[in-house]
Amino acid sequence: MAGAIASRMSFSSLKRKQPKTFTVRIVTMDAEMEFNCEMKWKGKDLFDLVCRTLGLRETWFFGLQYTIKDTVAWLKMDKKVLDHDVSKEEPVTFHFLAKFYPENAEEELVQEITQHLFFLQVKKQILDEKIYCPPEASVLLASYAVQAKYGDYDPSVHKRGFLAQEELLPKRVINLYQMTPEMWEERITAWYAEHRGRARDEAEMEYLKIAQDLEMYGVNYFTIRNKKGTELLLGVDALGLHIYDPENRLTPKISFPWNEIRNISYSDKEFTIKPLDKKIDVFKFNSSKLRVNKLILQLCIGNHDLFMRRRKADSLEVQQMKAQAREEKARKQMERQRLAREKQMREEAERTRDELERRLLQMKEEATMANEALMRSEETADLLAEKAQITEEEAKLLAQKAAEAEQEMQRIKATAIRTEEEKRLMEQKVLEAEVLALKMAEESERRAKEADQLKQDLQEAREAERRAKQKLLEITTKPTYPPMNPIPAPLPPDIPSFNLIGDSLSFDFKDTDMKRLSMEIEKEKVEYMEKSKHLQEQLNELKTEIEALKLKERETALDILHNENSDRGGTSSKHNTIKKLTLQSAKSRVAFFEEL
Repeated sequence: MAGAIASRMSFSSLKRKQPKTFTVRIVTMDAEMEFNCEMKWKGKDLFDLVCRTLGLRETWFFGLQYTIKDTVAWLKMDKKVLDHDVSKEEPVTFHFLAKFYPENAEEELVQEITQHLFFLQVKKQILDEKIYCPPEASVLLASYAVQAKYGDYDPSVHKRGFLAQEELLPKRVINLYQMTPEMWEERITAWYAEHRGRARDEAEMEYLKIAQDLEMYGVNYFTIRNKKGTELLLGVDALGLHIYDPENRLTPKISFPWNEIRNISYSDKEFTIKPLDKKIDVFKFNSSKLRVNKLILQLCIGNHDLFMRRRKADSLEVQQMKAQAREEKARKQMERQRLAREKQMREEAERTRDELERRLLQMKEEATMANEALMRSEETADLLAEKAQITEEEAKLLAQKAAEAEQEMQRIKATAIRTEEEKRLMEQKVLEAEVLALKMAEESERRAKEADQLKQDLQEAREAERRAKQKLLEITTKPTYPPMNPIPAPLPPDIPSFNLIGDSLSFDFKDTDMKRLSMEIEKEKVEYMEKSKHLQEQLNELKTEIEALKLKERETALDILHNENSDRGGTSSKHNTIKKLTLQSAKSRVAFFEEL
């Protein structure tokens, strides 16, 4: 009894010690998750839990976003989750999104999960028109998105209309041209077919490599005013701070890269930027809300830190991640090669099987035709034999009748006819008997000839029957074909071996694998430069092709600005555009900003 009371008391004390929790819903670009969080948890505790769940190690790009009165905010790592200005109604919802963008996606994004999350986010921003994308580039990006989702193009599977339910192009682009969904699908599919052989991660990376050079990629825009009270736009991205005209978000008026900025601070609504060169005066601007100032400062600090970090040697963790990524890439590449070989062998085996089945069917048809010919020959031979027998019997019967007629004629001639009348009648009968005998002789001869002809036909029919049997015998005695399971070709000695033991897969790497991979990467770089020129030509060709279908009256302000930039020869990359803007001294740029 006492033991039972003690156990109940112990259970009650444990129950009281359990910490209070609240429910949090995390929304990623392709999933939703719910967690029970302790009341004392800080932002870092929740953020680390989400990253561990996703298997994400490149955490510095991401954050947990929420909205306060139509203003975007990010969860602070050192502040309790519930101390943020969030709804206390459970589940508390946060969006797991990329907060900072890389300068070069291919070099900086290491993990496949990181690339995938960036791909989904950038794709959504382009479709939602938060990032302006020209029509011809939209079609190219759509083709890579299709490759990432559907794999290699197969005409027998990906038939007309297979993209009907897919959202692949911004509505602005669709409305700008007099083109049906089928026409758009045809142009997307034409490029999609050229991406054969690219895995999902490769297609997504190609998408990001094109998207990262779009003018609005990775830029956070904020409305500000300079000292003169002129309304401007501040753009914060991975390269620095940029000042835009409110009507033109594509091309900044001036730029300040992060390596020229020493300090950023704000007081109330006023922001102060201190250049690295102490001889240059600070410049200030005002934002609309204090909450917006906090967000601007967060983005400035994070982007500045990443900017400086990129220009230093990689940390040990990043080096390890990149080494693992290279090994994983080599393993996947070799796995794809193995699968490609197996697919080729399977296709060859299927072709061999189809050929054997075709030849077998042909032989069956030939055998059937030979059997039918044999049966027809046998029937013909039987009929001819029967007809010959009947003709022969008829000939015998006619010969017998002819003999009887001859006898009757001789008997009549031998009979003496006493009277003249009897003699005349007898002569007449003799004449008739001779005519009848002559006719019977002719009919007998004709029947004999017919019997001879039938005998000859019977011999020919039997000869045809013999040939048909011989052909059937040849068909049924042909040598059989080899088995349809070809022996797989041995793997080259320099390919790593895969050993399957139970449910485990072991992979043996060689040093030559990494050397070969390095050479292949260098080769890919050269090929990429060549493809870039070809790609630009394709984009220009598509632009020219669909230009006649454009509805000019539906062009947006950004479309017009983009066309003007293109007409002025503004086809250089985003990085080159920023470099041109920073050719002037920082002092002159600050003065220009204050005079806007």
